[in-house]
Amino acid sequence: MKAKGTYQPKKKKRARVHGFLKRMATAMGRKVVKKRRAKGRKKLTI
Repeated sequence: MKAKGTYQPKKKKRARVHGFLKRMATAMGRKVVKKRRAKGRKKLTI
């Protein structure tokens, strides 16, 4: 029997930790989004 992997994804948790609203809530987060936009990222946050 194979052991369970360490990554057990949860969409809600992922969105709350790395999502757009969380990014926009802090000055550094806004900077991250701004830099990613400037770089031309297709996907800014998860």
